[in-house]
Amino acid sequence: MKHKLWFLLCFITSLSLSQESLAPILDSIEYYINSSSNSKLENHILLKHANRAKLLAENYQLDSLVVDASINLASIYRNKKDYNLFLLYSHKALSLASRIKDTGSLALLNKNLGYYYYDKIPDSAYYYDDRAEKLYRHIDDKLNTAIVLLDIALLQKQEKDLTGSELTSVEALSLLDELDQTDAVKEYQVHFYNNLGHVFKILEQFDEAISYYEKALKRQMQFNAENKGMVNNLKNNLAVTYKDAGKFVLAQELLKEILADPNLLSKRPDFYAVVLDNYAHTLHLSGKKEQLPYLYHRALKICDSIDNDVYTIIINQHLAKYYQKYNNLDSAKYYAYQSKSISEKYSKDDLLRSLLLLSELESDSIAVKFYDSYIKLSDSLLKIERATRNKYARIHYETEQIERENKQIAKERLWLLIISVVLIITFVLLYIAITQRNKNKELQLIQQQQEANEEIYNLMLSQNESIEEARTQEKKRISEELHDGVLGRLFGTRLSLDSLNMATSTEAIKTRGQYIEELKTIEQDIRKVSHELNTDFVAGSGFMDILKTLVETQCLAYDLKYKLDYGEVINWDEVSNIKKIHIYRIVQEALHNIYKHANAKHVKISFKLKNNVICLAVEDDGKGFDVNKAKSGIGLKNIHARIKGINGKIKINSEIAKGTKVSIEVPIP
Repeated sequence: MKHKLWFLLCFITSLSLSQESLAPILDSIEYYINSSSNSKLENHILLKHANRAKLLAENYQLDSLVVDASINLASIYRNKKDYNLFLLYSHKALSLASRIKDTGSLALLNKNLGYYYYDKIPDSAYYYDDRAEKLYRHIDDKLNTAIVLLDIALLQKQEKDLTGSELTSVEALSLLDELDQTDAVKEYQVHFYNNLGHVFKILEQFDEAISYYEKALKRQMQFNAENKGMVNNLKNNLAVTYKDAGKFVLAQELLKEILADPNLLSKRPDFYAVVLDNYAHTLHLSGKKEQLPYLYHRALKICDSIDNDVYTIIINQHLAKYYQKYNNLDSAKYYAYQSKSISEKYSKDDLLRSLLLLSELESDSIAVKFYDSYIKLSDSLLKIERATRNKYARIHYETEQIERENKQIAKERLWLLIISVVLIITFVLLYIAITQRNKNKELQLIQQQQEANEEIYNLMLSQNESIEEARTQEKKRISEELHDGVLGRLFGTRLSLDSLNMATSTEAIKTRGQYIEELKTIEQDIRKVSHELNTDFVAGSGFMDILKTLVETQCLAYDLKYKLDYGEVINWDEVSNIKKIHIYRIVQEALHNIYKHANAKHVKISFKLKNNVICLAVEDDGKGFDVNKAKSGIGLKNIHARIKGINGKIKINSEIAKGTKVSIEVPIP
């Protein structure tokens, strides 16, 4: 309101519409409007200031300020309970605010009228609340939108539109969550949690109801634990839900906490009676009758002392059920009739419960009569609830006219949407470009990795060749040493012994003969060793040696017995390094899959050459699998990818409990 005054002041001054300065007038109007909303002043002073502000604003044709003054006047008369004047000034302000398109004032006036009609004419209350909600949404006032939604949710619950009340409450809570968590926001969060607790309690979804009541109580304790009235109300709601859910101990503890307040009976005797009745009923349901029916009668006495008939309805019903349980039918009927008589004046829902109770207590035709009345009233209430929901839907539809008046704003939002879409598309294209660049980098990395693998393999071959060459040279050196050194000396020794053989003694001849024969044997053994050492047994070394080492190592680690059949028919020097690397990795992956999935004991790996095509077969005696149903894991996918990379073919045969055979064909060229 203050911002509005300053805007008008600047606008009027800048245009110099009149030589008379309006600044003092605007200041006076602002003063009177602000003071007329000061709740600390007496009503006659508030009225005087509000009327003065309205008169000044009308004299200078300041329509928006006339609206503000009229709103204050209407509020003052509502507080005085002069509802005719409240309605008069409210509708005058509505008409003027609509003409000058003052959306904020229109929303406030509709909200105030909704409050007024809430407990008088629910249809009208919903109509004004619905309009206020749309107007507050239009000016993006989330807090006031949520406040109006609270009234709508309560109206929906009152008219048994429980689903509508739940959805409205959840929607309002989402709006409140977007705001700074001020005390006002927390206060309305408490109200919505409490309403959701009521809704789920009526639906008998007690766990949900308890959850929302606990949230409400926790939130209340966070920002205003000193508000004993609200805290006790929430505790009572939670306790009643515990009672209905059969959690009697928890219910009794909470109700005792409330009743322990020493000031409750004097300050809120009606609420004290309600809590006392709830506590008595909890004791009754849990089978504890020591304090019953005394507590019920005390609650009735308190209600009678304050002349409050409404709260006695449920107390009489509880007393009737108590006496029914202990077969005191006369007393049970008495209190049931009391409940029926009072509920006929106040509440059809309570009357419905009273009729059902009497149909259980009475017998024969009287019971049938009450039950028929119960059925008729129940059907009637259902029809009214459906009609009310339909009426609310119609009211909601009629208020859509306000949105049609805001087409210009929709166009502006359309432009904003177009700009947003363009920005989103730009960001998407940028994302695609970045993603593509990352994919290219990934492909380059894969290519580099393949080149590195090939280089590693070449280094392995080179190292293996160097080792074999060193071994060959060392064997050759040993062979030459044996042949040229040892054999020469042994030969000379043999000749010497042979020359000594001229001795004629029988014993000498025999001994020398034995030495000579032994030397011949040594000579033959050394020649044999020399020949074997000089033999080139490096055949089959290179790739197959590396592969054999892999198989030995893997099978030892996997506790597998293996057979490697590779023959001598494949000239691995003619096979490209990249194919040898892939074959090496395929065998490695196959052994890993056998260990991981097959539960095998034996594995056979064989290499054959057919029509210049390397045929690799890997067989195991594992548990097997259904080839048609099994999904390819990462291992099989890797094998397929490698086979595709070297233009090969793969075939998998498997039977349950018989094992698996993987056949691979790789062309040499």
